[in-house]
Amino acid sequence: MIVQRRGVAAVLAVAGILVVAGCSSGDSGGDLPAPSWAGGTSASASASAGASQSAAPAKGSVKVVRTVAEGLKSPWGLAPLPDGSGLLVSDRDDGTISKVDEKTGKKTELGTVSGVSAAGEGGLLGIALSPDFASDHMIYAYFTSASDNRIVRMLWDEGKPAGEQLGAPDTIFKGIPKGFIHNGGRIAFGPDGMLYAGTGESGQRGLAQDKDSLGGKILRLTPEGEPAPGNPFPDSPVYTYGHRNVQGLAWDDDQRLFASEFGQDTWDELNAIKPGGDYGWPNAEGRSSDAKYVNPIAQWHTDDASPSGIAYVDGVIWMAGLKGQRLWRIPLKGTVAGAEPQSFLKGEYGRLRTVVAAGGDKVWLVTSNTDGRGKPKPGDDRILELQVR
Repeated sequence: MIVQRRGVAAVLAVAGILVVAGCSSGDSGGDLPAPSWAGGTSASASASAGASQSAAPAKGSVKVVRTVAEGLKSPWGLAPLPDGSGLLVSDRDDGTISKVDEKTGKKTELGTVSGVSAAGEGGLLGIALSPDFASDHMIYAYFTSASDNRIVRMLWDEGKPAGEQLGAPDTIFKGIPKGFIHNGGRIAFGPDGMLYAGTGESGQRGLAQDKDSLGGKILRLTPEGEPAPGNPFPDSPVYTYGHRNVQGLAWDDDQRLFASEFGQDTWDELNAIKPGGDYGWPNAEGRSSDAKYVNPIAQWHTDDASPSGIAYVDGVIWMAGLKGQRLWRIPLKGTVAGAEPQSFLKGEYGRLRTVVAAGGDKVWLVTSNTDGRGKPKPGDDRILELQVR
């Protein structure tokens, strides 16, 4: 296995219950119909249990409350501070992390993450706060280096001058394949206290099906970068495989994980994640009739989505679309889509990269028009506050 990592060898106990469900052509949809956007149906006990839960309303709404900040350059990851004092945002190309005052929009640079080698879709990507951030002040980051993609953590000392507040990166996990494309990059701590990372297959399709490779996977790690206890494959950080490029991770109220995934030319996907699942790539793109692959709970033509970040709010997954330039609303009924997805903001703000729950019925939305593929306008890129239902 091409895993290289360092950190505390002692394995942390899992806090909470791992309840992560998914759907395949063998267990993918209870008694729902299977329109063109859905992942299919069957009557398996696990899917029927998920589908029997109350569905979120079929239709919703989006209201742009305000522009929080603008003039950002290649923003990628977003991490709200737990005390409501600001939003941390990563700059993919410059490799910096900045704090945005969510009330005034004022930006303060924390510092530059050393070791970032930005090119193509690579650079400083996802960021996440330690589960013990209030006491340890640690920021985790996923970035592309000269040799690989890796995960580091850094001490944030807000008492130091702007631009000098980030400590030296401590590499907790490395060896994730890098490429000009398909670097994945989203990281998030789950309700179990473990660190999840979505990776890409770096343009080498075969890596996605190779369980000894870190490419085209969802990884599950302890905060120190070790394979998390309870992972489906012994002594491995691999949680699921058969992915093309995972850039969205979110959990519902029952601790079930969902992930968004870029397709190639035909189908983008939203998946319900189950441990050890094979999500098909490169043998399947979108829904497959082969029961060994986990089918998506919803799929879109790539022109309509090209999804990146996702967020869960009140029974609904909100999914940011890059090429599709719109925000998708996917109401859930357990672990299946409860109704046809609905789109909002089509073309109004260009490419949409990241969406993060902001408490109550609000989300933060980050645009991505300065990523080399968009068409920037004056003031791009920006962070928006939305009210969603």
